[in-house]
Amino acid sequence: MKMGDSLCHTRGSERFSAWLLPVLLAWLTLSVAGTSHALDDFTGEPVPGGVAVVPLPDDVLPDSVRYRDRRVLIIDRDGTRFAVVGLSLGTDAGQNYLTSKSESGEDRRVAFEVSDKAYETQHITIQNKRMVNPEKRDMERISREQKRIRKALSHWSDSGEVALSFALPVQGPTSSPFGLRRYFNEQPRKPHSGLDIAAPEGTPIRSPAPGTVVDTGDFFFNGNTVFVDHGQGLITMYCHLQEISVEPGQAVAQGDTLGRVGMTGRVTGPHLHWGVSLNDARVDPGLFLPQISVTGQDKPK
Repeated sequence: MKMGDSLCHTRGSERFSAWLLPVLLAWLTLSVAGTSHALDDFTGEPVPGGVAVVPLPDDVLPDSVRYRDRRVLIIDRDGTRFAVVGLSLGTDAGQNYLTSKSESGEDRRVAFEVSDKAYETQHITIQNKRMVNPEKRDMERISREQKRIRKALSHWSDSGEVALSFALPVQGPTSSPFGLRRYFNEQPRKPHSGLDIAAPEGTPIRSPAPGTVVDTGDFFFNGNTVFVDHGQGLITMYCHLQEISVEPGQAVAQGDTLGRVGMTGRVTGPHLHWGVSLNDARVDPGLFLPQISVTGQDKPK
């Protein structure tokens, strides 16, 4: 299935086609997850493209904890500190390490295990050939934009409260899940580092959690894009927007409108590409959908 394509057509028959049922089930799963209050704790999933929740020794200095030389998000649950670590799709399975310092100044390493995970393959046909093989003038623009995108996704701000429970930014079926190994016009490209949600043009896109807008812009591949900082290296990204409703530096609450669904940039139809970056690693947005803890304590029901 192509990302953002129309997912169903009206026919005389009332039968569901074989491909439609999985899409509807995925839509139902996301819709329920976006409003659930079921889980007590954020557990993550320690796989490539996932999130590891790692308990820390009592004497470790929280602001010294690093993974691959990057600061990581720290939460406190019942007096125990945990590192919430984003794992890129290129992370090797097996034993990984956090580095830190103790209160006495000693260097510490904290080990944690990463399990392997296989992602499916997706083949997409793009009619605009420049979006698959950009021209020289496009590459110059893309190079400039990549620096800006990387800066936004690696942004860090100190925050005592970080929302690990997200609401779904827009309702709709998943047209492309996270982690797919992708081929554009049969040419291999980087794995899909976000979640694509198909929705009609003009559908409002809501902030899944409180935050501050880091940057906005119109990019070659991503189209109209918004970046929101939720604190301690947790950044969300919204691409292909028809229009942008916020500006850099603006504070947003959960549910505030960021923009509207569109089909700008490299697309085959209207949809939202929703990305989550944690300590500058692109991770599965679905891991943040259950409504769980903000600072280690359960939310009031």
